[in-house]
Amino acid sequence: MAKVSMTVNGKSVSGEVEGRTLLSTFLREGLGLTGTHVGCDTSQCGACVVHIDGKAVKSCTTFAQDVAGAEVKTIEGMANTDGSLSTIQQAFQDHHGLQCGFCTPGMVMSAAALLADNPKPTEAEVRHHLEGNICRCTGYHNIVKAVLAASGQDVGQIAAE
Repeated sequence: MAKVSMTVNGKSVSGEVEGRTLLSTFLREGLGLTGTHVGCDTSQCGACVVHIDGKAVKSCTTFAQDVAGAEVKTIEGMANTDGSLSTIQQAFQDHHGLQCGFCTPGMVMSAAALLADNPKPTEAEVRHHLEGNICRCTGYHNIVKAVLAASGQDVGQIAAE
């Protein structure tokens, strides 16, 4: 076992991990941050996306030891400081960008990374960026609308698939 320390959602944390402990496991079981979901364990579905030093990373294939000293942000850290939903979270709610909600944390984290890099993406850019996230319920239309709305763009002309 090795001790690993990092900053998660603005708080310094540490814990004992085996070399094979995945970041998703450390977050969920070690820290009780269960918003990071694990859907596939193979980096295919995107439900486990978190930010490591500002970059979107799939935590189900990242070892906890490899992010020692890093700044990690999970879905639990996305809300505004007053506890209200962030712009992206509110847009997902307003535009019905979720159904069962299993993929939503990963979608929100991926969308946040996109908007940090590209504040006004096109519909095609949003769709391309979210290709690494799987949703089995929504058909993506309302997810794309939510991301575009979070960027401040008019979503009235987004055509249904």
